Amino acid sequence: MIISVKEIKKFLICVAIPLLTGFLSSMIAVLLSQTSFQIQYAQLIKPDFAPSAGLFSIIWPILYILMGISAYIIRSSNKSTQKINDAIFLYYLQLVLNFLWSILFFGLGLRFVAFVESVILALVLVIMIYRFYKIDKTAAILNIPYIIWMVFVIFLSYFIWVLNK
Repeated sequence: MIISVKEIKKFLICVAIPLLTGFLSSMIAVLLSQTSFQIQYAQLIKPDFAPSAGLFSIIWPILYILMGISAYIIRSSNKSTQKINDAIFLYYLQLVLNFLWSILFFGLGLRFVAFVESVILALVLVIMIYRFYKIDKTAAILNIPYIIWMVFVIFLSYFIWVLNK
């Protein structure tokens, strides 16, 4: 099987978009708060199940790469254009919501708003995974770690909000 330069470029762009989105969101949040995530996170009262700050910097890039791969699979599908466009719209919608979370939580200190936004993100993500599943099962499965992590983020966001009111 020969892979064209065009396909390699398409794959790299699909993977780069979520990685750059996460990086840009982090940069904006740090600029708004004038404090790093590590310092802010260390200063919060957290529940016992809260992971160390370092775990986030490992998990998110992995999830972003999986997101990008799944988007590439959907974009490369030979299913109907309408199905693909609907699924990709949901993909970009969840990516925008993902982008906003760090800005809300860390950049602006709006912990409750970030919690509500994470619930909305998870709902959009579930719908997106379902739409991806209708197009390609592998693309959907690649997002299972993301939805599991988002459920954890929802609980963590809620408890951090409650403990730091």
